[in-house]
Amino acid sequence: MRIDLDRIEAAFAGTPLAGLPIGYGPSGTVLVAGVEPGRLHEAWQAAEALVPVLGRRPVMVTDDFDDTMRIRPEPQQGPSESEVRQFAEAARASEPWLAYRHYSQDDQVGEGEAENYLRGMAALVSHVELPTSRQSLERALYDRLLADADLHARALGRVRFVTQADYWFTPDSVLLMLVPTSDVRGAAYWVDFWGALTRDYREMLAEVLAQWRDRWDARLVASWGTMLQFQVGRRPAPGDDAWTAAGQLKALAPNLDLSRWEVAVAMTAGDAWFVHNRP
Repeated sequence: MRIDLDRIEAAFAGTPLAGLPIGYGPSGTVLVAGVEPGRLHEAWQAAEALVPVLGRRPVMVTDDFDDTMRIRPEPQQGPSESEVRQFAEAARASEPWLAYRHYSQDDQVGEGEAENYLRGMAALVSHVELPTSRQSLERALYDRLLADADLHARALGRVRFVTQADYWFTPDSVLLMLVPTSDVRGAAYWVDFWGALTRDYREMLAEVLAQWRDRWDARLVASWGTMLQFQVGRRPAPGDDAWTAAGQLKALAPNLDLSRWEVAVAMTAGDAWFVHNRP
């Protein structure tokens, strides 16, 4: 895949990316250095708007933990277009939610354990007979909150931070990586994520990216190795939609320290999703 740095630089004119150092990145990518960490979202938005022009999808990366993320003097060979298409086709045929499952998804909740999961709100679902599944108990609480605007507002006040960009991790050094495809599934070929270390899991992550893009216009902004950050264009609606989104986010982000009912409450009030999956 030919890399025309002059054409990319010209496209950056008049954007926050204008004048930044640009060069060849790993595996056929282009790297733009010098992005101010506090303006990384602005830089990404500028590059995202240029996808139809450049045919390259952007993702913010860092060299804080990976010394391979550096500008090279010569272009590095990447996968062929046919390889990327095959990767995307395999992703489309995958079943990510059979593999991505939160470790507590099948927990059973016995007598005296409800408060551990409901954070002081167990009295609101005292009608639920125990033992029962954690998912049933949390859904009962979520439905109870949806039926009471005051209770829902109180819960939202505690958890809304998790779907706001202020909650995002910001590394010391930020680079913009332009991958050599505009296809959402194909772009995952270059995404470095702890939750997708093998080829099979990377294909399933690619399918997650495509599903989230189609359903909620969730676009990958940044990949910091153990973290992914998304801009969301269509917030899930309260109820089944938010419950589904929360379950999927928890499955992909086992280190997100909120219960599913809390994430479901937050998802209808924010445009930034945070995925955390670490050793």
